This record gives sequence, C-alpha cells and structure tokens, in this order.
Amino acid sequence: MDVRVLPAGDAAWLIELPERIDVEVNERAIRIARAVEGSSLPITDLVVGYRSVMVFVDPLSADAEEIEKRLRELSAAPAESGGPDGAIVEVPVCYDGPYGPDLGDVAAFAKCSAPEVIALHLGRQYRVFVVGFVPGFAYMASVDPRIAAPRRSSPRLKVPPGSVAVAAGQTGIYPAETPGGWSLIGRCPVRPYDPDRKKPFLFHPGDRVSFRRISESDYRGMTEWGDA
Repeated sequence: MDVRVLPAGDAAWLIELPERIDVEVNERAIRIARAVEGSSLPITDLVVGYRSVMVFVDPLSADAEEIEKRLRELSAAPAESGGPDGAIVEVPVCYDGPYGPDLGDVAAFAKCSAPEVIALHLGRQYRVFVVGFVPGFAYMASVDPRIAAPRRSSPRLKVPPGSVAVAAGQTGIYPAETPGGWSLIGRCPVRPYDPDRKKPFLFHPGDRVSFRRISESDYRGMTEWGDA
C-alpha cells in the first residue's frame, strides 16, 4: 500500500494513504497512528482521517529530518505491528415520540415503514472511521443502502445533542447542540464526549458500534442531557 509522508509547516507532517475510503485503508491509517503514538517522537497531537494521519510535533525537541525519517519508517512497518482492533461499543437509542423527527422522511426515501427503518438501522454493526466535526462526533459506516438518505436540503440551525442521524451511507450521534444536515431518527441518552469523564471520548477510530433500542421511559431514566 502506497504511503506518502508530507511536511505540513514547521510542526506537522501529513501521512497520506491511497485515495479511497474503505476499511483496509482506514485500518492502516489507524495502525500507523498507533505506531507513531507509541514511538519516542515528540508528538503533541495526532488526528486520524479516513485515509490519512496528521502528526503534530514539538519542533524544538528534535531535528525535522530525523522526525520525517522516523515517520517514514513507522509508516512502512507491517500493518500487523500497529496494535489491536478497536473496541466493541453498544449504544442505547430511543427512536420513539419526539426523538426521531425525520423517521418519516427516511421511510419515504426507503419506500418502507418507520418501524422497518428502525429495524434496518439496528440490524448491523458500524465501524467508526473518523471522529471529528465537533469533539466526539463519530462518522460510522455503513448503513443499509435502503436507508442511506442524502443530507437534508435545508440543514437545521440547532440539532439537539444526542440525536442519532443518518446521511449518505453513514450514521452518527451529535455530541453537542450544533447545526446539522443529517436526518434525525433517534436520540441517545449517553454523551459521546464528556471532558469530565475519566475517558472523555465514547468512540475512537476503529471501534465497532451496535445500537440497542430503548423506550421513552428508559431514555428519560438514562439521559445525561438533562432533557428528560
């Protein structure tokens, strides 16, 4: 697999993998990031993309040529040296009442009923490819093609935090109140990102996520959002 290491200013390098979005490429990116993180390089931050890794370093702690040389070595290492697979995460979701305002629209797109949309969303395990947009937002794929509705033509200015959404083959959970153009089909009572938790992020690239249906009363009893 071709890998390029490109300087990005005086304190960062971009590691680029083949220009396609698939599990093999994303898994290699994650494993390279883990190898870099476990090295002795003066890393200040790492950002994993669908097919890339941005590596930020302390430019005063090491020679730039040595850093780039080491990044090339780590990027060329065998894929299996990058570390273990991601975690398996089960997430509760309420699809009922006010929590799935766009279920009808997705059902119309899929030419099926709202209960069938829910069953299709629950019926598979999703891979976390990237965490970004806002802290904790995990881009998960792939949803069943029948419910892979496109982004909404008119994005909302405020999406309620915890909203479970689908768009163009992906699904995700909004970790904060933000604008958003995905179709909202449910609500998760658990915060994907909480800086006060021992482990702030619920999801990491490479994790595998399953959704579990809960009732409105279950949601009200479990919610961490204060909206019960």
